[in-house]
Amino acid sequence: MTGVQTCALPISYEKVLREGKETVIRELEQQAARMGANAIVGVDIDYNTVGANGSMLMVVATGTAVVL
Repeated sequence: MTGVQTCALPISYEKVLREGKETVIRELEQQAARMGANAIVGVDIDYNTVGANGSMLMVVATGTAVVL
């Protein structure tokens, strides 16, 4: 059997993930605009926990700024 398996996450954790994603996408868009780009391709978003007990979430977005 193939497919995506999901699990229920606490609402607060889902909120933190969503806010982290929105923040890095917004920052990626702003940086691309400063470079004169009007689009970003190949966007990759990575999530990692850091800190003594994994108490902090690090969200990193990368992509290529382009002019279409």
